[in-house]
Amino acid sequence: MPPSDATTVQYGPSDPTVEVRPVHFHTQAEYIESLQGKVGLEIEGREVVLAPADGRFDIRPYTVKFLLSGARTDNASELNPIFFENWYKYQDDVVVNGKWIDLIQVFCMFDAGGTYLSLPPWIPFGQAISITLGVVLGRWIGGLLGYQPFYKKWTSDWELACQKMEASVFQRRFAVHDKED
Repeated sequence: MPPSDATTVQYGPSDPTVEVRPVHFHTQAEYIESLQGKVGLEIEGREVVLAPADGRFDIRPYTVKFLLSGARTDNASELNPIFFENWYKYQDDVVVNGKWIDLIQVFCMFDAGGTYLSLPPWIPFGQAISITLGVVLGRWIGGLLGYQPFYKKWTSDWELACQKMEASVFQRRFAVHDKED
């Protein structure tokens, strides 16, 4: 199966429904908005369906959900298109090449996008543990082991990716402005 070169994903009425897991949360406020058609998401266990007439749907920080979009912030770990480009291209690479998902790579990418995997709700301090895993395993240990949160071959705005990686002493070495991957 050849890798995808798509930069935009559009679904039509005959396309199958895709459920995006794992459930996750962000440390910043964010929003989602349907520009065309309907968008389904789960917020704290409640299903929400948005249409263009609904406008912007604001989501508080630390809210457990999936299928979302983030607003611009000055935060180095802002959720933005380079996170989505790298996350989906990484998944594409895993599927095309028959690899296993590397949890350190996932934690590294998610932390750089200000996103953290949600643990089951019965685990005490689940969000604090999740953030700690993202920072310690993804950013610190991952950075020391050579895991990058962003790759030039998957990133449309490499300068922004470099800016974000330069904000971490563990990832600064990957912020090479002429690096190929």
